[in-house]
Amino acid sequence: MGLQCGIVGLPNVGKSTLFNALSSAKAESANYPFCTIEPNVGVVTVPDPRLKVLEQLVNPQKVIPTIIEFVDIAGLVRGASKGEGLGNQFLANIREVDAIVHVVRCFEDENIVHVDGKINPVSDKEVIDTELQLKDLESVEKRAERVKKMAKTGDKDALKRMEAYEKVKTRLESGQNVRGIELSDEEKPWIEELNLLTIKPVLYVANVDVASLHEDNIFVKALRDSISAENAQLIRVSAAIEAEIAELTEEEDKVEFLKEYGLEESGLSRLISEAYTLLNLITYFTAGVKEVRAWTIERGWKAPKAASVIHSDFEKGFIRAEVIKLSNYEQYKTEAACREAGKLGVEGKEYVVEDGDIMHFRFNV
Repeated sequence: MGLQCGIVGLPNVGKSTLFNALSSAKAESANYPFCTIEPNVGVVTVPDPRLKVLEQLVNPQKVIPTIIEFVDIAGLVRGASKGEGLGNQFLANIREVDAIVHVVRCFEDENIVHVDGKINPVSDKEVIDTELQLKDLESVEKRAERVKKMAKTGDKDALKRMEAYEKVKTRLESGQNVRGIELSDEEKPWIEELNLLTIKPVLYVANVDVASLHEDNIFVKALRDSISAENAQLIRVSAAIEAEIAELTEEEDKVEFLKEYGLEESGLSRLISEAYTLLNLITYFTAGVKEVRAWTIERGWKAPKAASVIHSDFEKGFIRAEVIKLSNYEQYKTEAACREAGKLGVEGKEYVVEDGDIMHFRFNV
């Protein structure tokens, strides 16, 4: 589906180190601001143990996981909304992504320069928030100015739009992000078309030292408290450790490395999974001898729309979907056995696809 998460944060918080560990694309990583000028895009596979299960059952020629794109966006600084530090370019990059991964430095290291000269994750977060809010305020005010003339003529639609813009404007002026605001069904499309930065879903990544991998340090606790009203997720990751894991080529070596630190999975695996959840995505599978494949769709999609990610013809000529639950596939081992046992469901156009469904579409065009 071409979905993207933008990795943002102040300079020198570990964004590019994290990005390099995430993907095979190598962003330059250096101990000074603005070492990443152009946004780097990395395509990352979404870890999913269900693919292994299907691979063992079906024994296909190939297995294709679903993917998500991460964009490493250069470090924002105070004044970015007014163009400071190439701010306009960076903010435009953020506008293009579907969700934000906000990396915040939560460790001390005198060898790594902090742009403000001190470690304060709450202040760092607020700098980014303020710059995004100021840019959003500018967007809302510009649109409101255009609609105001129509509202003065008594145009009812324009008057309602102005009320929605004022609601958002008031929230931004109070230093709050738009993503938590309550909007009516009528107001939502008016605000969505503004493509605001602070309405995008966000995942906070606390970049910690090795000693804080298993328990929040004082910096993480402060950051967690500061986002408590945002309904946002926060995960702890050590970018330095993840960079070391990324250098290992053998899966067994990675598992052994994680064990040494008392970890069951890498922080990046959790980050990828959380980002997938953040975007309200689920996975369904197609399974055959040629390939077992994971497909990304939004939660709540009905069968015809879900079929369209394979090919638009599947949606146009949709007849029905044959659905097997993974637990039944595991129990009966084959599609034929599932069919015989009555565990293959035949679903129509109103079927809402569930996470983990194994599907086969019948269509005619």
